[in-house]
Amino acid sequence: MFMSKYNHTIDTKGRLIIPSKFREILEEEFVVTRGMDGCLFVYTNDDWIDFETKLSALPQTTNKDARKFARFFLSGASRVELDKQGRILLPGDLRDFAKLEKDVVLVGVGKRIEIWSKEKWDDVSTDLDMDDIAASMEGYGLTM
Repeated sequence: MFMSKYNHTIDTKGRLIIPSKFREILEEEFVVTRGMDGCLFVYTNDDWIDFETKLSALPQTTNKDARKFARFFLSGASRVELDKQGRILLPGDLRDFAKLEKDVVLVGVGKRIEIWSKEKWDDVSTDLDMDDIAASMEGYGLTM
């Protein structure tokens, strides 16, 4: 399970160091794709296969939203490999999508990692009304 938050930078070639705690779980090759809220999602190969299976089970021939949803994630997906220094090369289109320039934040969120621009992360992480959010989670059976 991925958890914690790490601040890193992307170099001028578009390479990003993956924290060692995350590398232990990801292994040598994994998938990066567009995520929700303007970040990137990172999945292990096994979790990506599970996600692809769920996408393919959607009624894509009859449901326009299902087609859009699948296109969004699959067309933005890239397999990446760690180099010997523990870095990945983030594709330019994914960097553009998430507005990643230099300072980034990697956040462990259970079965995936999210990669955020530091600026966007600061906006998203400080704009939280946790009392309201916690109350809405009770509908899913999650109580504190």
